[in-house]
Amino acid sequence: MSIEITSPTQTQMANAIRALSMDAVEAANSGHPGMPMGMADVATVLFTKFLKYDPKAPKWPDRDRFVLSAGHGSMLIYALLYLTGYDSPTIGDIKNFRKLGSPCAGHPENFHLEGVETTTGPLGQGLATAVGMAMAERHLAARFGDDLVDHHTYVIVGDGCLMEGISHEAISLAGHLQLGRMIVLWDDNEISIDGPTSLSVSDDQKTRFIAQGWHVQSVDGHDPKAVEAAIAAAKIDPRPSMIACRTVIGYGAPTKGGTSGAHGSPLGKDEIAATRAALGWPYEPFDIPADILNAWRKAGERGAQARADWTARHAASGDSATFDSAISGTLPANLGAEINALKASISTAAKPVATRKASEMALDVVNRVVPITIGGSADLTGSNLTKTKDQAPMTAADFSGRYVYYGVREFGMSAAMNGLALHGGVIPYGGTFLVFTDYARSAIRLSALMKQRVVYVMSHDSIGLGEDGPTHQPIEHLASLRAMPNLYVFRPADAVETAEAWELALEATETPSVLALTRQNLPILRDNHTDENLSARGGYELRAASAPARVTLMATGSEVEIAVKARDLLEAAGIPARVVSMPCIELFDKQDKAYRDQVLGRGTLRVSIEAAATYGWDRYVGEDGMMFGIDSFGASAPIQDLYRHFGLEPQTIVDAIRKRV
Repeated sequence: MSIEITSPTQTQMANAIRALSMDAVEAANSGHPGMPMGMADVATVLFTKFLKYDPKAPKWPDRDRFVLSAGHGSMLIYALLYLTGYDSPTIGDIKNFRKLGSPCAGHPENFHLEGVETTTGPLGQGLATAVGMAMAERHLAARFGDDLVDHHTYVIVGDGCLMEGISHEAISLAGHLQLGRMIVLWDDNEISIDGPTSLSVSDDQKTRFIAQGWHVQSVDGHDPKAVEAAIAAAKIDPRPSMIACRTVIGYGAPTKGGTSGAHGSPLGKDEIAATRAALGWPYEPFDIPADILNAWRKAGERGAQARADWTARHAASGDSATFDSAISGTLPANLGAEINALKASISTAAKPVATRKASEMALDVVNRVVPITIGGSADLTGSNLTKTKDQAPMTAADFSGRYVYYGVREFGMSAAMNGLALHGGVIPYGGTFLVFTDYARSAIRLSALMKQRVVYVMSHDSIGLGEDGPTHQPIEHLASLRAMPNLYVFRPADAVETAEAWELALEATETPSVLALTRQNLPILRDNHTDENLSARGGYELRAASAPARVTLMATGSEVEIAVKARDLLEAAGIPARVVSMPCIELFDKQDKAYRDQVLGRGTLRVSIEAAATYGWDRYVGEDGMMFGIDSFGASAPIQDLYRHFGLEPQTIVDAIRKRV
């Protein structure tokens, strides 16, 4: 008599995700079991039948990208990575879910696990980041061809992702660019932490996506064949696709399934026992039967042949070396020499120029020398001066362009730039006004957390923008950005420092940068050229005292000019004074103590001058120092009147100093 051996069903494979999720959350005594349990069927179809990946080569450039925008359901991705055969996480890591030192953090973090393409958790940002990934794929395909670049970006979003305002910016941009390789799977379970979504939202999400140019379908998220058919249809439609997957949150849990009770807390031992019975899963916690685990591991092996085929095409391509250079993000060897040539020409011409214009001058060099930069602006191109003459726009008809008109979508732009950087092959930069970093801040924070080289070109950096008034005049923004870990905030004093800031921002492969730039013209203070990038030390002596200094004036940006004039007035009054330019406090703080003490002028009266909040400058001037800044909101007036009103004129500063010296 023969014995028929049957393979595990898709539902049994999905139940492995459900079991690992509820067991890990229970062991941690915190977490979100409901979403992974509800989307397990959808994820199983995606990872066993569609997603192009190879756990043995997790950084393979032409892999599909998978983004779990609903990052609170992190056990979904952890279970999938383990089951499909990634080296990490191990089952031990999953048992230590949410514990210190485990790569299975509360929300997925790209720097802990290969296979996690982006850090998610702040809802909606995963969706917007995925837009950037899809843009990068189309751009690189236009440059290198489908033989080297031909993949999809899949995103699982929840109701919360679609409630967040950034979702509007993201789906609007994706629809406008017709990112047909982007497929969004919406976990349509009608439950939020507070209870039914009907408590707070009544949007018709499907109509919303259709209105923004998307291909939209609806399926039963627990019907694997329906999900499979929907994904197959999405892949052949030229538009970005959204599949509304109607699911039951906490699927299988007899009393908490379909309720907010399964959303953000452990199910509890009794409910888990009942769920095991309901699912027909009689196994111990964290125990995956060999036949089911083997089925998952075979699914993980599906991509090996596709990767081998790609490797052969890559080896035969005449573009392979250029492609590899782009993916690595390596800067051309001649960039430093080109920047130095620009610096020399600026010093020789000594023509006053706004640092936003100086940034454009630097970008003329950068975009010519570095072929992987992609610029953009949130509808302020003519103000930020982020587009250079050699850049064509990226459009739905031509993705080869290296400039993105992001529209008035500061947050969406910043998150998309994270996606561009994470995808690899490009270095993104984008502009808006410094005050609007408030809109973008959460994405900037993720740039820093994920160690991504993203450059934020933020012009109109102070009351120097004049008549637009306090709504547009940054005050607290510099201090706020400087408080963020792993973020360089550059505020250059002239065109030379601006060129140096661009060089440093591009060289910072694991740190994003903010360039705070002026609207108004500034004189060239560095009129004696040196190849050394003085800004690399964060702060340096720009003007020495004529005798042992009694006063050290330290300033950034447009106020360095004021400090130089104040220094000259003090010298004329017989008070030796020196000027320190501090273009990047974060880099200055990395210098050794001896250098910092020398630059700060220990033993002198230390004075800070910055047209922004004085918060933080006490670290450098000390208890007995003086701080000149603005600790109130600005005002609408011409620039000269504003600087006079806020006491930021050389003579006013000198008069106050002379009372102390």
